[in-house]
Amino acid sequence: MSTTEQQTAYFIPEPSPWPIIGMVSLLTTLIGAVLAMNSVAVGKFIVIAGLLLFAYLLFGWFRDVISENLADSYNQQVDRSFRMGMFWFIASEVFFFLAFFGALFYIRNVALPWLGGEGYLSATREILYSQFDPAWPSQGPGALGGDFTPMGAWGIPAINTLLLLSSGATITWAHWGLKQDNQKTLIRGLTATIALGLLFVCFQAYEYFHAYAELNLTLQTGVYGSTFYMLTGFHGFHVTMGAIMLMAILGRSLKGHFSTHNHFAFEAVAWYWHFVDVVWLGLFIFVYWF
Repeated sequence: MSTTEQQTAYFIPEPSPWPIIGMVSLLTTLIGAVLAMNSVAVGKFIVIAGLLLFAYLLFGWFRDVISENLADSYNQQVDRSFRMGMFWFIASEVFFFLAFFGALFYIRNVALPWLGGEGYLSATREILYSQFDPAWPSQGPGALGGDFTPMGAWGIPAINTLLLLSSGATITWAHWGLKQDNQKTLIRGLTATIALGLLFVCFQAYEYFHAYAELNLTLQTGVYGSTFYMLTGFHGFHVTMGAIMLMAILGRSLKGHFSTHNHFAFEAVAWYWHFVDVVWLGLFIFVYWF
């Protein structure tokens, strides 16, 4: 194909096994997680198998896309498609987290007051549980979830907020270096962002250990425990995936794959990382603070 044809023709890749492998890996991981949470011994091994398959997926799919990019297979039309695809992917992630934030809002501001006797359902309190305390955080009627200590905003959550906000600054610094064709700034900014992201994950892992071992804050601790781990756990997963993508971008940067006019892969990961930062601010305010 001539250069002119490459510039006008829309690139169509060869049939790929990666979407199917991705589906199988995620399904395997989720099934294993459900089994593990229900104390089925084989569950943790299924989770490990699913994660290993997912790691293989990332390596193989990244390799293929990078090879296509280096072969100059993508023109401006493909670049626009990539940007639109990343935009809609992040939009879907926004609605994903909005669903959980909405559930948290409904529980705290609608369901608990109703169960406590407010509004038109006040008559049902005597029928359901007359001693129910509608205060948040709630472990359910009759202390169903057991006594626990809520996770405070200050300490590790505040430190993690500082880490993620700092990582937003370092990824912007790296982007600035790339646009200035400054390889050292690009590498330093990416390295700092990855380090801050991994440190965030380590602090969150310690926070979970502390919550289980000392605060009795578990997935079984009523609606507070389940919403806490659902929101922070999914966010931690997104930070981990963002750090992995940043590592891939760092590797490509070290090999000189990006130029001032051809670096959408970097921009896509930077968009994703900023999205993760914004979600954490919402978590810190509505899950930890209020």
